[in-house]
Amino acid sequence: MNQKLRNCVLLIAMLLGVQRMTYAQFHTLKIPQASNFVTETQTLGVTDITITYHSPAARGREVWNNPNIIPQNGEPIAWRAGANMNTTISFSTDVMIEGQPLSAGTYGFHIIPREDKYELLFAHASEQWGSYYLDVENDVSLKVEVSSEEAPYSEKLDYEFLSWQENEVIIGLEWTDKRIPFKVSVDLNETVITSFRRELRGLNTYRWEAWNDAARWCLNHDTNLEEALEWANRSINGGSNGFAANRNASNLQTKAEILAQLDRKTELKQTIQEAIATDMDPGQTNYFSIFLLKTGNYEDAITLLNRTLKNHPDTWFLELNKGIGYYFLDKKSTALKLLKQLKPNAPEYFAERLGQIESEIQNGTYKLPGT
Repeated sequence: MNQKLRNCVLLIAMLLGVQRMTYAQFHTLKIPQASNFVTETQTLGVTDITITYHSPAARGREVWNNPNIIPQNGEPIAWRAGANMNTTISFSTDVMIEGQPLSAGTYGFHIIPREDKYELLFAHASEQWGSYYLDVENDVSLKVEVSSEEAPYSEKLDYEFLSWQENEVIIGLEWTDKRIPFKVSVDLNETVITSFRRELRGLNTYRWEAWNDAARWCLNHDTNLEEALEWANRSINGGSNGFAANRNASNLQTKAEILAQLDRKTELKQTIQEAIATDMDPGQTNYFSIFLLKTGNYEDAITLLNRTLKNHPDTWFLELNKGIGYYFLDKKSTALKLLKQLKPNAPEYFAERLGQIESEIQNGTYKLPGT
């Protein structure tokens, strides 16, 4: 072949190559896929868990024992726990998988079936096509072994979030009649408080509600109380030069409850006096007066209740709290008189319990719920 002909053939080959590349680059239509793409996010505490996968159908096949569908024993490769690209799972905070630590991040999720056990692989090399190029020794951050269990029949492979608790959840890969479950848990206090600290430096720094919510969460979980007290004060007093300050019944009660938990009696007394001088609606008064009764501040409770009852007379549950306050001040006759007076205003559903309270006060056996 002479040089001229050779050059002509080369030019034709190059043009065909460009044509093929151009054709391949412009497949942009959204076309239905046999294994549809799924992405799902659930939040555990403040930890976002996102799973992305392609969901194949069983189509009458025995999938779990067919090595052409699910490779067995890692031969020749691990299973991609779905179809097409490898399945990925992302955690926005550090987590524990079956009790073993795993750092925040996105991981390729692969499985090696070993008879009745399943080895779960979390690979930091997460952007792979299936499991074909997974280096089990070098690409995997964590391996755990679990057992399968029976599950309601599912034609399509999917992932379910099950058995929710405040700090843990079971994630189960389900396909046909089998589930492969694994537990994800978090250090709830650490993750939540770290999240609060970050959020309170953003737009929430200007919102008294955010500081109060963060303080109250810590109070309700009996954790981080010293910092929670700082947050409650920030809600009340605002930031620099008092910016965004908002002293109100909600954040004063939060502060009071934290001080009670910390056993700071002098500061607690000062905060109670501030709170009972604050305008409260009946609901807020009910909530705070119960706190006062539980902490033995009976006279303060009655002062607060009388103040609110001036503007909201005949509010039966406030009259009830007032009667209970007098009972704890050893003024049983006054307490019983108030209970008799409030009966016409009390709802029918509370009538039986009201009668029980009256009897318990008469017998000197009444106790506040939770004490």
